[in-house]
Amino acid sequence: MNISVKRIQAIFMKDYKEFSRNYVISSVVLMPLVLALFYGRMGSNSIEMYFLPLNITLSMVTTYVQACLIAEEKERNTLRGLMMSPASTFDILFGKSLLVFLMTAIILAVSCYLVGFVPEQIIVIALALVLSTAFYLALGTICGLFTKSIMEASLAVLPVMIIFTFGPLALALGEDHLLYKIVEVLPSTQLIRLAELSQANAAFTELIGAFSIITAWTAGVIAISVVLFNKRTKDL
Repeated sequence: MNISVKRIQAIFMKDYKEFSRNYVISSVVLMPLVLALFYGRMGSNSIEMYFLPLNITLSMVTTYVQACLIAEEKERNTLRGLMMSPASTFDILFGKSLLVFLMTAIILAVSCYLVGFVPEQIIVIALALVLSTAFYLALGTICGLFTKSIMEASLAVLPVMIIFTFGPLALALGEDHLLYKIVEVLPSTQLIRLAELSQANAAFTELIGAFSIITAWTAGVIAISVVLFNKRTKDL
């Protein structure tokens, strides 16, 4: 694989400049922080409440901003130039994801501080959040590839926000409910379950199930995003 650090850095700096100039997109990063501050002031002490701002960050910031950055490239017809450039698929996708990944990491860390969430097994939670961030980045890339403008991308990510952010709330319906069985396998649900097990200092064998589901979702969606990107390249 031909990986160019300079090309990745150039794509990263380009995204940073475009992101900083687009106040509509950049203002989105404040919403999860405001929500986290609100829950922190309320004194919420349940894992579900801790992770609601975190899951909102992953869907609203990670997926939304990533989709908008991709869609903006398509809207300006500059993604075609990137695809036709010497940059490899990895260079482009990694470079286009790096800004959002770093931004997500900062917001997640600040949100944890604001809600007062202190993981008992910080490495476990950090790894799970990294995997989840990669999952939502890939989802955002897919949404961006399927849309032609920022407006379309904003609409395309709505199902992601609804299903993956608020889906875990359906667990309150009880195990006998069909919706419970569906949302139980969502990566956002497994992230909460992993956090609950982690706070109880569960053994690795108890954590592996949730990790496996999150990893499978992440690997599958990344594979789809790469296939779609390569298909778009061949369609040029």
